Amino acid sequence: MSELLTASIWGLWFGILTSISPCPLATNIAAISFIGKPLAHPKYIFLTGMLYTLGRTLTYTIPGILLVTSILSAPVVSEFLQVYMNKILGPVLIITGMFLLELLSVNFGGAGVSEKVHKQAGKWGVWGGLILGVVFAMSFCPVSAALFFGSLIPLAVKYESYFLLPILYGVGTALPVFAFAIFIAFGADFIGKAFNLLSKFEVWARNLTGIVFILVGLYLSVIYIFNA
Repeated sequence: MSELLTASIWGLWFGILTSISPCPLATNIAAISFIGKPLAHPKYIFLTGMLYTLGRTLTYTIPGILLVTSILSAPVVSEFLQVYMNKILGPVLIITGMFLLELLSVNFGGAGVSEKVHKQAGKWGVWGGLILGVVFAMSFCPVSAALFFGSLIPLAVKYESYFLLPILYGVGTALPVFAFAIFIAFGADFIGKAFNLLSKFEVWARNLTGIVFILVGLYLSVIYIFNA
C-alpha cells in the first residue's frame, strides 16, 4: 500500500512537471489567456478551467489505461515484464532523466498549433476549454513524451495500476491552469509574476527530477543488470 501511495505521488508529480515544462507551459499560457477572456461572470471562468482540466485528464488517462491494460493483458508481454521489469526500468529512467536535463532532445514539430486552436476554441464559449485541454494534451514535446511514455507507463505497469496513475498524471498536467483559472475568477492581478516564478521553479524541479531519475536508473542497472 505504501509503495502504491509513493507511486501515486510520483504519477501526480510527473503530470505537474509536464504542465510546467517549457513546451507545455506555452500551451498552458494560451489556455489561460483564453480562460481569462471576459466571460461575463467568474463562474464561467471557473467552469472553463474545469473543462480544460477534464480535457487534459481524459486525453492522458484513456491512452494510459489502454496502454497499461494492453501490456498487462498480453501473457507473453506480462511474463516478460515480470522477469525483466527492473532491468528495463534502469535504462528507461536514465534516458528519461537525460531528456529532463536536456541532454537529449527530439523535435516533435507542431509549431503554431496553439494559436490556431486558441482561435477555434474561442467560438465554442466555455466548451472551448475542453477543446484546448484535449488538443494541447495531444501536443507531445520531448519532456512530456519522456515523462508519459518513459516514466508513467512503466510505473503504472509495474504496480498494475490501470486507472489511478494515468488519472493522477492527467490531473497533474492541468492543475496549474486550473489554479490560475481560480485566480483569474477572483480577480487576481499577479498572473505574469506567477508565471515567471513558475518558470524558475520548473528549471530546478525538472533538473532535480532528472538527476534523481539518472541516479535511480544507475542503481537499478547496477543491481539488476550487472548483479553487483
